[in-house]
Amino acid sequence: MAEYTLVVDKTGELRMDADAKRERYGVVLDQIRATLQSERDLLAGMASIVCLLHNAFPYYFWTGFYRRVAERMLLVGPYQGTMGCLWIPFERGVCGAAARDGRTVIVEDVHAFPGHIACDSASASEIVVPVFDAADRLIAVLDVDSTIPAAFDQVDREHLETIVALLRGKEALPVVSM
Repeated sequence: MAEYTLVVDKTGELRMDADAKRERYGVVLDQIRATLQSERDLLAGMASIVCLLHNAFPYYFWTGFYRRVAERMLLVGPYQGTMGCLWIPFERGVCGAAARDGRTVIVEDVHAFPGHIACDSASASEIVVPVFDAADRLIAVLDVDSTIPAAFDQVDREHLETIVALLRGKEALPVVSM
């Protein structure tokens, strides 16, 4: 388990060049790997990833997962940030596009994205990364919003795709009596 959680000032500013981002992601990736290495539960893994990512980057405004709960429907949780949309159909928004196409979507200006869902009007840019299980079935998307236009780039994509891949093979644990 990580000895500490990296917590930055939530300035909402993007003052990180590509090298600084890579270095920060490296630290967070090590923390996530250490946290998840013996954890089997998918939801606990998602909650831990969201916590560690959200606290590590000053330009992350909203960080969370939308879980696939029906053939073409996503449901929020877990997340950190302001109130998120609860339900997102595959036909709407950036999350729906990433889920529908099974690929990462980076949007520099969410207000210009066709079908964008404004869960919080403060969001200006977004990255959404699909999450697959061990059988390559879509199980969720990781959604990160920023109040800064064009906050996300290929460095974010590369590292977030590596991070969500750590969830492969984890499953929701059944309810047991203790």
